[in-house]
Amino acid sequence: MEQKFNEAAEKVKSFTKRPSDSELLELYALFKQATVGDNETEKPGMFDLKGKAKWQAWTDRKGVAKDAAMEAYIKLVDELSAKCA
Repeated sequence: MEQKFNEAAEKVKSFTKRPSDSELLELYALFKQATVGDNETEKPGMFDLKGKAKWQAWTDRKGVAKDAAMEAYIKLVDELSAKCA
C-alpha cells in the first residue's frame, strides 16, 4: 500500500495540467492524513485564506485511518491522471 501511495505522490508531480482548487485541497488533505494523521496544528489567522482552506480540508478528514486515506489518495490520483496528465 505504501509503495502505491508513494508512486501516486510522484505521479502528481508529473501532471501537465493543474487540478482544480478543490481537487488540490482534497489531494493535500488526504496526503497529510495519510502521512501525519489527524490535524493537531493551530488554525491559521483570518488573513491566511489559503492556509485556512488547507487546514480545514485536513481537519475535515479527522479520524480517517492512515490506510483509508492512502487508498482514497491513490484512487483520486488515478482519476485525476486521466485529465491532468
